[in-house]
Amino acid sequence: MAYDLSLVFLLSGKPARVMQLLTDAELIRKWSGAAAVLEKKIGGRFEMFDGWVYGEVLKLSGNELAYSWKTTDWPEETKPTEVHYLLKHDEAGTKLILHHTGFTDENEMKSHKAGWTDFFFDPMEDFMLIIDKS
Repeated sequence: MAYDLSLVFLLSGKPARVMQLLTDAELIRKWSGAAAVLEKKIGGRFEMFDGWVYGEVLKLSGNELAYSWKTTDWPEETKPTEVHYLLKHDEAGTKLILHHTGFTDENEMKSHKAGWTDFFFDPMEDFMLIIDKS
């Protein structure tokens, strides 16, 4: 049985800026504090958090991004999950809809649910509010 996670985040930046922060490796490094790779093409390599997570770009358009996601903590035989982002304009900036699918157990899904806020979107939002505005 696979476990899936759906989350919605409201971010202060416009959708084009949020997409830059999701796809530009140098900007990812700046807001996350760790090395990243994102080859902007279908089949391109994806890595974040100094290689802790890695995968392959599955979709890339003006308002959508998807990639496979596997952490170095997972056993070798564990299949990658998939992360899908959909960005929509909102009065506040961007409504980001995240679907992270294919977890093998509920604990891993719950861990990632907290992680998306604590290690991904909170630091990204802080970067937009503090660094981008200065």
